[in-house]
Amino acid sequence: MIQGFKDFIMRGNVVELAIAVVIGSAFAAVVNAFVSSIVTPILNAFGPPDAGGWGIDLRAGDTVDGVDPTLINIGAILNALIVFLVTALVVYFVFVVPMNKFTELQKKRRGIVEDEPAPTDIDLLTEIRDLLKAQKQG
Repeated sequence: MIQGFKDFIMRGNVVELAIAVVIGSAFAAVVNAFVSSIVTPILNAFGPPDAGGWGIDLRAGDTVDGVDPTLINIGAILNALIVFLVTALVVYFVFVVPMNKFTELQKKRRGIVEDEPAPTDIDLLTEIRDLLKAQKQG
């Protein structure tokens, strides 16, 4: 049982996944800092100065009655969306594209040729039709 666990942990996929999680969380912190320091102030500049952000007030707060203000914070939603898009773009261009190029180069060096895709049903039916036509005419 312990040997099976060791084999599982030492697989390349598990180690690569662990490294990806660590790098991803560190990168997410960098993107979060960028968005909260640069993008958030720009978005907040478009909202009213007393709102604390770009959003829609559903109910104004009142300190006399003790009513908490309710704000649909559109700025926070946009920030999260921007963080996601920036993270996805960087991961794609920094990790995915180079890895695909590297894999392609490795295949070329090893002489591995991509298999032709299997013909579709339509291709096969068209070929059968053409053979039947040729047989009927000849």
